[in-house]
Amino acid sequence: MMFSTKAEYGVRVMAHLAETDGDRPVSLASIAEAEGLPLAYLEHLVQRLRKADLVESRRGAHGGYSLARQAERITMAEIVEALEGRIAPIECITADADGELICAREASADHACPTKLLWTRVHGAIVGTLEDMTLSDLVEPARKKTIV
Repeated sequence: MMFSTKAEYGVRVMAHLAETDGDRPVSLASIAEAEGLPLAYLEHLVQRLRKADLVESRRGAHGGYSLARQAERITMAEIVEALEGRIAPIECITADADGELICAREASADHACPTKLLWTRVHGAIVGTLEDMTLSDLVEPARKKTIV
């Protein structure tokens, strides 16, 4: 399973905002330049991040973007899901209303999917990793390197 550039670039934008950690919003143009990313694409991504309440925007001469809450309280799962949609290693595995993973191929009770165990474990490992890692986990090692 490969995540798209939406996830890759979006995580980089969020990490950049977490690293600045200031009171002043950061312009998208400065993020694009610092990260070597296309500005037009970032404009599309931050709209998704804003809609998910992960970033806030401020208009005006000193406007730009900032994190909507502390980096320690933003998980990688939230970021990736805001950008990519639901996380699924394969189309037939989905979560029901209770969060239980179900296989679309198991429509009848007499049909067991032989690969369901594999894909539910893959899903669990990916989602578990993304939920366990916060935005601050990404930027803290970088901060320690610059301090030393």
